[in-house]
Amino acid sequence: MANSDIKVMSSGGLKAVITKLAGAFEHASGNKLATVFAPPTAVKSRIESGEAVDVAVMAAALIDDLVRQGRLRGDSRVTLARSAMGVAVRAGAAKPDISSVEAFRRALLDAKSIVCTDPAAGGASGIHFQKVIERLGVAKDVMAKARLNSGSYNAEFVARGEAELAIQQISEVLPVKGAELVGPLPDEVQLITVFAAAIGTGAEAPAAAEELIAFLASPEAARVIAASGMEPG
Repeated sequence: MANSDIKVMSSGGLKAVITKLAGAFEHASGNKLATVFAPPTAVKSRIESGEAVDVAVMAAALIDDLVRQGRLRGDSRVTLARSAMGVAVRAGAAKPDISSVEAFRRALLDAKSIVCTDPAAGGASGIHFQKVIERLGVAKDVMAKARLNSGSYNAEFVARGEAELAIQQISEVLPVKGAELVGPLPDEVQLITVFAAAIGTGAEAPAAAEELIAFLASPEAARVIAASGMEPG
């Protein structure tokens, strides 16, 4: 339906993608996006509490849980992207060797400061990184110099010189000016997060929501998703 306001609630993983695509979608459809970007646990909690949403975009596991709860429509669920985790430094800074698990472990120990996603915020990257440093036996050392973040891109801290290394989804590193991607985590400790979208069961603009999800799964969107460091579909 044209001229609808579509309420989109999304975690940070696809924030840059949705932001880049919003103008093209609004121009083509006549609909307007009202976007809410927040940590995944916050988005999920708000939907669980009964807040109406037209389109939810999050890690697929969270989307699926909300479908099981009857908060999102399972018949509308679409997989949008797969995202790997990476390491970022300030633009122009020396890039540590992270080509192997041992090299990555050494880079974590050598770094003077690290910013990572607060696992308590429910983000997949924060929870996974906590498991990785525990597995590598460096959790105590890393957490002693770590800044836990949940409200913005971790790479913004290295861009401002407030941390030496940032650990986060690659899609949340590339949009940050002043930060550079060192590379993905080694395969043995990598996490691929699948992002999906679905329509709220109480959506106020369900037809427009269907248009948006179709657009996010289109070839045009796939090009933006790929440029953001993720694998489309």
